[in-house]
Amino acid sequence: MGAPESLLAAIDAELARCAPFTGIKALSAPVRAALAAVPREAFVPAAERKRAYVDRALPIGHRQTISQPFMVALMTELLELGPADRVLEVGTGSGYQAAILARLAGQVFSVELIPELARGARAALDALGIANVAIRVGDGAEGWLDHAPYDAVIVTAGAPALPVALTRQLAPGGRLVAPLGRAHDHQTLTLVAKSADGSLIETALLPVAFVPLRSHPPPKT
Repeated sequence: MGAPESLLAAIDAELARCAPFTGIKALSAPVRAALAAVPREAFVPAAERKRAYVDRALPIGHRQTISQPFMVALMTELLELGPADRVLEVGTGSGYQAAILARLAGQVFSVELIPELARGARAALDALGIANVAIRVGDGAEGWLDHAPYDAVIVTAGAPALPVALTRQLAPGGRLVAPLGRAHDHQTLTLVAKSADGSLIETALLPVAFVPLRSHPPPKT
């Protein structure tokens, strides 16, 4: 079994283990195909490439990580993406999650606070010919209003509470997935569904640990 196949097997096992909490028993065919098609080693630093197909988060510099592949798969499945969907990603990181989303949705709009990571992600995506991802350097908690509303929103860092701007930019009928909680080891992966009338239905799924969502400091007065 090759490294990508071994990784998919590990994801399958973890999905099955967590299914009582998430409702996701197995990878759908589109998500499996996206995971198989995107080379994770293209999105990790050279020093980490030997571990690119281990099912764990890896450092990418600037005190940030590329998410565990199982978590990428799970969060992607929870969005239930269609080929015409517009997706907002908060926290581009190295670009790996955006590359997976790009194979499933029509357009991905990704916001990254750290300029160096945004540039690296853009270069990695361009090298793979992925053209339907737009990246902006900015405060992810503010979303990307210019292209709203979005059919789906994915937050790849832990926030103490769901940023209001993100729920406002989510279209009625849309789905949002985010790790919520103040402490690194006291976060809960949460699915938010927006009803046609604009009301939000939150479902807490399982404990997770993500790097914190960072925002620009408030201006001095």
